[in-house]
Amino acid sequence: MNNHIRSLFAIILLIASGCASAPQVKPEPVFYPEPPALPRVQFLTSFTSSKDIEPDRSSFERFVTGAKEFVRRLDKPYGVAIHDGRIYVCDTNSGVMVFDLNKKTFNPLPGAQGRGRLVQPINISIDREGNKYVSDPVRRQVLRYDKNDFFVRAYGDAGDWKPVDAVAYGDTLYVADSKNAEVKAFDLASGALLRSLGRQGEQKDWLVMPTNLAFDSQGYLYVSDTGRFQIVKLDRDGNQRGVIGQLGNQLGSFARPRGIALDREDRVFAVDAAFDNVQMFTGDGQLLFFFGKAGKKPGDLYLPAKVAVDYQNIEYFQRYADPAFEIEAIVLVTNQFGGSMVNVYALGREKGRKYPTEEEIRELLEENRKKLKQEAEKKDAAEKKQ
Repeated sequence: MNNHIRSLFAIILLIASGCASAPQVKPEPVFYPEPPALPRVQFLTSFTSSKDIEPDRSSFERFVTGAKEFVRRLDKPYGVAIHDGRIYVCDTNSGVMVFDLNKKTFNPLPGAQGRGRLVQPINISIDREGNKYVSDPVRRQVLRYDKNDFFVRAYGDAGDWKPVDAVAYGDTLYVADSKNAEVKAFDLASGALLRSLGRQGEQKDWLVMPTNLAFDSQGYLYVSDTGRFQIVKLDRDGNQRGVIGQLGNQLGSFARPRGIALDREDRVFAVDAAFDNVQMFTGDGQLLFFFGKAGKKPGDLYLPAKVAVDYQNIEYFQRYADPAFEIEAIVLVTNQFGGSMVNVYALGREKGRKYPTEEEIRELLEENRKKLKQEAEKKDAAEKKQ
């Protein structure tokens, strides 16, 4: 064996040995609330780039084939939705990107070209049939794509409005128009504008800056209103049926409400970009708990934008869960910045432990509220005496 062959063989051995990955230490699970409290949410994993989903090509393989590693990553995501093993992310700087959990790929939405081209998508929702509704406030339209991700039609004229979220219910598409402070209702089949919601009743009940929409199981529409610092509950005629939260820096209040979602129990998940957390309420506005905190560690949030709740893909994410944690639903939350842009959490319970009922939680929170009120009154009285 001559020296050249020996050298080449040595190089190949070095590269191959470098490909043998060291045993990975499984990170400690991240729970909310933090121990010793009963865990209700576990952080599972995150998706930011093609490296988080596509099979890793070894250094040896790249050496032999001469192929260069190409990494595609999210830039500034906002909206997120999951359906049939695919996570759809509205990247306001790159278009709609798709993490395919089954095919292990990360690619742009195939139908977003030609008449279906997007300019700056911000939000996406998916109906039961797999149709996607993407809001593009720069193109000033909502674009619909079918179950195969191909373009179907656009809703709304590219005029004086700003569509920032769209959700289908029955044969109607409801669109949040932040410019005109209303929710527009379009006929799904024809695209005709049917009516506008948000100016019914007294002026104090009008919408100010609607940004995100979600429906409960009874057909009530929940509107995240950044201008009112509230989640507003409307019937489909636009009449206000209730509100959640108010301006403030306490739990149950909002500073910058954004994405919302509802689960099968009609519990409301609401993102606050100022608090860097997600608060969970009953449908009538009672705070249950919250999860997430500002930071850059696994499970932390960094200017979060949208939340989505999913039941279809629990089996796929089960591998990330602590063996003692029983998953009820998957919750996705986007970060607009940082190293973890689509965070995946599990809503669930630790096996074998008794959890308080929602009624017991209500009573406990009411007791805490009364205590805080009494302490505030005592403080005010003491200050007046001085």
